[in-house]
This record gives sequence, C-alpha cells and structure tokens, in this order.
Amino acid sequence: MTEERRIIDKIDTEMARLFEQRMTAVKAIAMAKKASGAPVEDLKREKEMIAARSESIANPALRRYYGDFLRGVISVSKDYQTDLIFGEKMPCSDIIIDNGCISRAGELLGLDGGKVLVVTDTGVPSRYANTVAASIESKGAAVNICTVPQGEANKSLQSYAKILEALVEGGFTRTDSVVAVGGGVVGDMAGFAAATFMRGIRFFNIPTTLLSQVDSSIGGKTAIDFAGVKNIVGSFHFPSKVLIDPQTLSTLPLRQLHNGLAEAVKMGATGDAELFSIIEKSSDLHHDLPQIIRHCLNYKKSVVDADPREGGLRRVLNFGHTVGHAIEACSGGQYLHGEAVSLGMLYFAEGEARKRIANVLENYNLPVSHNIPAQTLLDFISHDKKASGDVIMVVKVSEIGSFAFETIAIKELPL
Repeated sequence: MTEERRIIDKIDTEMARLFEQRMTAVKAIAMAKKASGAPVEDLKREKEMIAARSESIANPALRRYYGDFLRGVISVSKDYQTDLIFGEKMPCSDIIIDNGCISRAGELLGLDGGKVLVVTDTGVPSRYANTVAASIESKGAAVNICTVPQGEANKSLQSYAKILEALVEGGFTRTDSVVAVGGGVVGDMAGFAAATFMRGIRFFNIPTTLLSQVDSSIGGKTAIDFAGVKNIVGSFHFPSKVLIDPQTLSTLPLRQLHNGLAEAVKMGATGDAELFSIIEKSSDLHHDLPQIIRHCLNYKKSVVDADPREGGLRRVLNFGHTVGHAIEACSGGQYLHGEAVSLGMLYFAEGEARKRIANVLENYNLPVSHNIPAQTLLDFISHDKKASGDVIMVVKVSEIGSFAFETIAIKELPL
C-alpha cells in the first residue's frame, strides 16, 4: 500500500504542474473569446473531446470514470474563463424559446452523460418532467425525478432538504446537474440546492408558468422562505441554459396566466414602453404571449447583465415588490405573487402612468385594491431584506417606460 501511495503522490504532483500549464492555455483562449465575443461554452466540442480522450483509456471499465473526470476539468476551466472574461459581472443564461422544446431537452441542454436530477412539484403536469427526463435519458445521462409539494408554503427547508437528500442518495457529484421543471417556486428551490450542493453544480431551468418564464427563470436569484420571510435564505446561481416552451402555458388556469402577466406589466412600465403597449392593446393574449415573453426576457437580461448581484440598476426589477411582498405574506394566501405585485405597483405609480397601469390590471382581472391594515404591512416591510435600517429604496414610475429610485423612511411609506 505504501508503494501505491508513493506512486499516487508522484502522479498528483505531476498533475498539478500540468494543470497549471493547462490553465495558462485556458486563459489565452478566454482572452481570444473575449476579443471575439465568442461564448464560453462549446457543448459540441466538449462532447467530442470527452469521447476522444476517453477512448485513449485502455481499460474499458475506467472510461466512464475518466469521462466524469474530464467533465470536472472542463467545468473548472469554464468557471475560470467566466471569471477572466466577466469578472464580477456574471453572464446571463442562454435562452431558447420554442414551441415543443421540452421534448428536445436532452439535445438542447447538452446533457449527454453523468447524472441529472429533474426537480418538479405536484402542481406541474407530470408529463412535463417525464418528457424532459426521457429526452435527457435518450442522450445517455442517468436521470432521477424529485417531486416536491406545490405552493409557496412549501418553499421551505423541508423541501430544500428533500432535494438535497435526492442528490446525496443518488450519488451525485460536482460534475452532475440539476434541471428544474415548473414555476418559480421549483426554480428557486432547485437552483438553491444546485448552488449549495458540493458548493455548486450545474443548474438548468425549464419554466412552465408565465410568471417564471418572464421573470424568475433567468435572474440567477435562488432562495427558500424561512421564518415567515420570503426568499430570505438564498444565493446567486445562474442557470447554464433556460428552455422556454410557450405550449406549456396552455395548461395554466387563467388566474395563473394573469398572475404572470403582472410581472410583464412591471417590466413594461419601468423600461419597455412597447411591451406595455402590446399588453395594453392585446386582443388575443395567447397569440401575443411569445412576443411578450421575448420582450420581457430581453429587458430583464439587459438589466441582469449590467447588474448581476443587485448592486444598483437591478433594483428596478423590485418595482411593486416592496409593498407587494408584504401584501402577499400578510394576506393569508388571498393573493398570488403577481396579484400582490399588481397592488404594490400602484403605491409608487404616479399621474398618467398610474392610470394606465390600473386600467391594464383591471383588464386582466388583477386586483387594484385590498383591505390589509397599513400597520400590518409596515411591520412586515421593516424586516424586508431590502430595507437598510429605517429606510428603504423604492422604484417610482411617473411615465411608462421610465423610472426613478427614491430612498424613503419606512414609516413614511404611502400606505
């Protein structure tokens, strides 16, 4: 055994030297990609390289393990390239919007090996997760499905632990992946589990509700609720790729569809007057949804790329959320997230903009008034993670397509 360990120590020392040489070459490639604007990820080349290098292993029983080893090396190399190219500015996800794309998930996500955990919830039609799993399995990956209870009330430590248990019991490693199939609750929890398991593994998002498709799917914010506070425990972990299949919206109840539309109204009001006008004038929402989704994602991507960790500009996406989160939490389940944001927007919209926003909300059966006591909302907002001491920054809109930040004492909020 002593001789074998001496051999391993010698090999590890040589591997460290070769690793440094490799990363020097990786750095040169990163600089060339930065100059040309080429993407960090090249799934086709990765697949070809893993296949070719694995064939050089004489022992067939070791080829699969060497493939896993190479995937780990490639993952580290991509992390290094990302840091070199973007620094603290993390790139937003690759986004594919296409009818029926979930049936091609294996091909589009490039998951042709290793292990994949598909996370969904009981409120998502099971055929969506099954379709995704079958497509990924057809490309050679081993797939497990983890189903958690639906609803914001289950965005909890218990559901998070269930996902982690599935990863541990399934023998997942740092080279494996998590795929979320469902709405924002599923995406947030699956993303948080991926961010924290082994200090971070790859995460892919397949949102199936309008709310998650236009908003939460690409932002990189992952979280669970804790101690009655929404999204208080979380991290930033960007999905490697997002697949959006507008056909999955055909199974959504109308209330849920309008719930998601509220976030689109928010984006149009703060930064895309054309988007707001499309929603305002739409005579066939289902027909206009692909266009609305693209507008929302283009807008959010531009904001997230400019401010990935919410240090400045990204706070514009909180329009309606300061009071909206309080309404959602204090309503006892009366309001869905988008409905609560609808109410929250009206507190900080002024003049003609407020009138237009209110009209759009009413057109889509979204609420414009509530009866929750102001003091109840103030008590909640004082514990909001966006608060800084006794003040909080809010987003105001007085003209559709533009916004202004304002810092207000919590006790002076216009509730």
